[in-house]
Amino acid sequence: MCKKVQVHPVYQKWGLLAILTLTWGSSFILIKQGLLVYTPMEVGALRLCVAGLALVFFGVRSFKHIPKKLIPWVIAGGGMGNFIPMFLFPLAQERVSSSMAAILDSLVPMFVLLFGFLFFGVRSRLWQVVGVIIGFSGAALLIGADTDGGRSDVSHSLLIILATAFYGMNGLIINRYLSGIPSFKLSAAVFTIWFGPALIILGFTDFFSTFAGTPAQWKGLGYVAILGLVGTALAMILYYKLLQLTSALFASMVTYLIPIVAVMWGVLDGERLGWSHALGGMLILLGVYLIQRKPNTGPATLVAAPSVPDEALSQRDNPASNRG
Repeated sequence: MCKKVQVHPVYQKWGLLAILTLTWGSSFILIKQGLLVYTPMEVGALRLCVAGLALVFFGVRSFKHIPKKLIPWVIAGGGMGNFIPMFLFPLAQERVSSSMAAILDSLVPMFVLLFGFLFFGVRSRLWQVVGVIIGFSGAALLIGADTDGGRSDVSHSLLIILATAFYGMNGLIINRYLSGIPSFKLSAAVFTIWFGPALIILGFTDFFSTFAGTPAQWKGLGYVAILGLVGTALAMILYYKLLQLTSALFASMVTYLIPIVAVMWGVLDGERLGWSHALGGMLILLGVYLIQRKPNTGPATLVAAPSVPDEALSQRDNPASNRG
């Protein structure tokens, strides 16, 4: 009789962290490779369709666990966290290198803090405000830098920042209204809801009329399929396993590691980075650190209201979002 192999929790958590870092850090280069064959709208729609197909069976069964009064919030959160950014990133990466896209993607906790203060009445500590200022300063430095031989421009960089803003709002919506729904059921339901619109968008592209089964097309489709299955569906499951084993603070380490993997892939693919990009990235990550930093005693605050939960600040992929 075979014995079940038990893996020590310490090895489990570090192993999951490493897999997630590699998976999410590789998503930006996968988008870049998909864009060599398909249009940005095709890449986004295909990614959502692949993830939707993988989860639709679970999603249909998940609706009975979601109160009807919360369905509008599920739709809104899913649109901000799953649907719109899946198209913004490919559109941006037509002119923004995969390395820079990954670094700018780290701005999400700053938008969680900013929107939490503006729209949800949450408390902001003094060093968190400083972190937001530092982080956005780093983003401005990155946007003003010449990346990858002049491929980047301001308008396309702003598309990534807009995507991170949607992620931030999505995290707050989920934390405020949907936190009582099991994460897998919520994610499966969101992918099921947005599977139909993604398929419709794909139908309006030239994908079905131009797909001839060439080696290049199959290769590009393979990159996007990996992006949808591994970087979206599977990574979500692994991330919540990591949260169960550890804490939101430990899981937030992935935020700092993802740009490293993405930059390594970018360099291997011929992207050029200068000192301005390194400095901008360091400023963004410093800002993220200050925002996620645990308080000691008596922290200075800006408003007397509930603070942003650590889970909202630290989640790279909250229950209904898949960044990058």
